Amino acid sequence: MSDKGHLFVVGTPIGNLEDITLRAISTLKDVNIILAEDTRNSKKLLSAHGIQTRMMSYHEYSSEKESQKIVDLLLEGNDLALISDAGTPTISDPGYGLIRECIKHDIRIIPIPGVSAITTAMSASGLPSDSFTFHGFLPQKKGRLKKIQDLSYIDNTIILFESPYRLVKTLTQLLESLGDRSVVVGRELTKLYEEIIRGNLSEVLEYFSKSKVKGEIVIMIGKKDDRIHF
Repeated sequence: MSDKGHLFVVGTPIGNLEDITLRAISTLKDVNIILAEDTRNSKKLLSAHGIQTRMMSYHEYSSEKESQKIVDLLLEGNDLALISDAGTPTISDPGYGLIRECIKHDIRIIPIPGVSAITTAMSASGLPSDSFTFHGFLPQKKGRLKKIQDLSYIDNTIILFESPYRLVKTLTQLLESLGDRSVVVGRELTKLYEEIIRGNLSEVLEYFSKSKVKGEIVIMIGKKDDRIHF
């Protein structure tokens, strides 16, 4: 029997603090340490569910030395939980590097499923969900236009994450490269000001051009020849 600890990869809410599983809550209470992307942000979630487990910071800028310290804790027999600011860790989120290190050391990794912005958005989109491609965030500068052009060759629903500050720019570039396809934009999903806007790219671009955009954004683009009348 191994004396090594386990790394639990725990899905957390993407907005509404009630969107967390019973198994996730019990896991976060039982582990020795919680690895949080932002301990200040995660403290709100833990407090809401009476979780008093010690936290350590782990994010994309964590050093190799800090990562090794985490691996050492696991090798010493401590059970750790990895969480992100929202949703499932390692999905367009920091964490996969730590997973790789754990695999190298034969540390058991246990996924505790939870909310994902991808499936949450798709479930309410009205776009075909039998086949879709997720591309995370588009490059901000280098390779951005080529990446957008490459999307035009994909023959299924396309899902992107985007910053509210770049949404109008992104919709404009998508319209120029992909044509006036069907699109659905989910904003602030599961939160108080949740908004799901459906239409063609030109229509949705016009809508978001009228006011300052805030919040987390998911863009879903329909197939080239699959025009949906919302």
